Amino acid sequence: MSRKEHIVVGLDIGTTKICVVVGEVLEDHSVNVIGFGGHPSNGLKKGMVVNMESTVESIKRAVEDAELMAAVQINSVYTGIAGGHIASESAQGVVALKKKEVTKADIRRAIDTARGCVIPNPDRQILHVLPREFIVDRQEGIRDPLG
Repeated sequence: MSRKEHIVVGLDIGTTKICVVVGEVLEDHSVNVIGFGGHPSNGLKKGMVVNMESTVESIKRAVEDAELMAAVQINSVYTGIAGGHIASESAQGVVALKKKEVTKADIRRAIDTARGCVIPNPDRQILHVLPREFIVDRQEGIRDPLG
């Protein structure tokens, strides 16, 4: 298993510092930390980007530090997004099935229907859709309706 093919990278963009952690995914799916980097956060105020160039430069420096320590090139990262500008909405997606088993395509259609809900603020957009449950034949609480 090549280290460069099986890495995961986490990026935390904070108001005071930017942190990057690099992990090697092992065969048992556990993660071994092989590098990290950090840099003071410039360009952010109270969790909001106020200077894009400074923020990008801080991220680049933290990534470079982590790459150097881990001896890998970072091409993608996992990051969390927090703040008052993030909101959660509940929506429903309904798909009519005529006495047949639920397929992956049916699940995708239900999710797409939920994604098509009206967003109250035109300045906002949907980042992600996370199904909480499915209801099949009036049976609630189904996590995986496939089959």
